[in-house]
Amino acid sequence: MIGWGDVYKVVESMTPLYVALCLGYGSVRWCHIFTPEQCVAIDRLISFFTLPLFTFEFTAHVDPFEMNYRFICADVISKVIIIVVLAMWVKFSSKGSYCWSITNFSLSTLSNTLVVGVPLLKAMYGEDAVALVVQSFVVQAIIWFTILLFVLEFRKARNDNSATSMTGDTHAISIDSTKDLEGNKNVEIISRPSFWSIMKIVCVKLALNPNSYASIIGIIWASISNRWHLKMPSIVEGSVQIMSRAGSGLAMFSMGLFMALQEKLIVCGASLTVFSMVLRFIAGPATMAIGAVAVGLHGTILRVAIIQAALPQSITSFIYAREYGLHADVLSTAVAFGTLVSLPVLIGYYVVLGFLS
Repeated sequence: MIGWGDVYKVVESMTPLYVALCLGYGSVRWCHIFTPEQCVAIDRLISFFTLPLFTFEFTAHVDPFEMNYRFICADVISKVIIIVVLAMWVKFSSKGSYCWSITNFSLSTLSNTLVVGVPLLKAMYGEDAVALVVQSFVVQAIIWFTILLFVLEFRKARNDNSATSMTGDTHAISIDSTKDLEGNKNVEIISRPSFWSIMKIVCVKLALNPNSYASIIGIIWASISNRWHLKMPSIVEGSVQIMSRAGSGLAMFSMGLFMALQEKLIVCGASLTVFSMVLRFIAGPATMAIGAVAVGLHGTILRVAIIQAALPQSITSFIYAREYGLHADVLSTAVAFGTLVSLPVLIGYYVVLGFLS
């Protein structure tokens, strides 16, 4: 039976995160302490220092040889289901959209596993649940964010190709009203980048992303340390922790800064907000439940799998959406509004799953 004491533990673990968010919001909206330029500087501090070190600390303490591969397999199955459904929607529906399929994938699969998931699941199910959430984060950071970055770069290259074609065609018209064969041929060479050139762009982007280094270096160290029973030197661990311990608080503080800089809380409108919440809090957990049942998960592991799939939207997914100009208003609302409403939603899942067990 789920008691009020259990619910209180969840509220107790989540409240400090909301305090940090409110401090960030109030410092801009009401107190005007930070200018928009200073908010950008704070975001860069968090992106390039605190969050990568926060990521590294959690990843480095994973035991790759003791990972729950059925749990990971369930996560993969759930995301593959989403990909297949979106692919069929794009191919067979008149309303299907490649761009919206990318955004819908982000909304339904990419969750805030570390900042919100770790304290939440620890309060709900203890340290074993934290280990599962960190495993989910490692897979998300190494595989799914890489795939997201690739498709965003592919879209950008295709759009640049279209723009180049239009520019080339206009130039051809201005030179020769007949668009001679040689001119068209030259434009076609310019306008169609090869698959490998796109891959090169993706690799450069990944190389410039410190979070990619953090997760990869972390999993390499985790493999070495667990294989040969090595311990991280105290001087290194202390240097990492002094920044990483501020990771979750500063991330939520940054989220508050972003919310305060918007004209309104719900940026993309009510209908798209509801749609994004359905994908985030219903579609994601539903497909995870299918994947979990398919691989035979049960008990606490099954409950953890479903709840971690219902965590609020990943902040990183919004950063990518803003950088590549793809439905950033929808992702920003999903992060801001979804984080605010996630606590009662996740407690609801916790209570319902507890009664069903």
